[in-house]
Amino acid sequence: MAAAQSHHHKRWRLCPLWTHHRNAAITRSSSVSSVARSILPARRRLRLDPSKNLYFPYEPGKQARSAVWIKNSSKSHVAFKFQTTAPKSCYMRPPGGILAPGEILIATVFKFVEHPENNEKPINQKSRVKFKMMSLKVREGTDYVPELFDEQRDQVTVERILRVVFLDPESPNPALEKLKRQLAEADAAIETRKKPPAATAAGMVGEGLVIDEWKERREKYLARQQVEAVDAA
Repeated sequence: MAAAQSHHHKRWRLCPLWTHHRNAAITRSSSVSSVARSILPARRRLRLDPSKNLYFPYEPGKQARSAVWIKNSSKSHVAFKFQTTAPKSCYMRPPGGILAPGEILIATVFKFVEHPENNEKPINQKSRVKFKMMSLKVREGTDYVPELFDEQRDQVTVERILRVVFLDPESPNPALEKLKRQLAEADAAIETRKKPPAATAAGMVGEGLVIDEWKERREKYLARQQVEAVDAA
């Protein structure tokens, strides 16, 4: 009888140790999950075309244009923002905005093309200039201001890093032909936006348009960028 009671007490004395191991296992599992979440890439909210390079016709001494097609592929409203490593020679229209689920626009990118130092044309070669596209999930009805990305920095996703690639405007190239089509679509969208409201068909606030209420903020943002670039020089 005494032996049975002793065995009974020993069995129950093992329970705290088992509980400790179980809690430790749960803690390890939680830590592993946290590490896994930090390693896995964030789910992209935007689709970009092109997705790796921004192509510009190589015309030294001139301001060249490129274009990038942007689509909100998520189920939420998404704010986007461009940044560049060369703010003195590059700017984007629009530099940022908010897209509804499934909405598409074509952003136009402007870059002043410098003359080469050694008379060598950097055709089909990646330059040091890069553009970063960032996204942020927002609520419907949110007004776009660049400060959104500072206020919610931990929720921002870097969608893509795009490098500048120059193309020979005199040589046939599929990328150059595609760029011409995208720029034509962007220009057509801008012209549509300029038409009086009465002449604009319902639903033609279509692809590539910049919402008018963003215009003033966008111009102030571009002006501030230029001032900051001068101050940093």
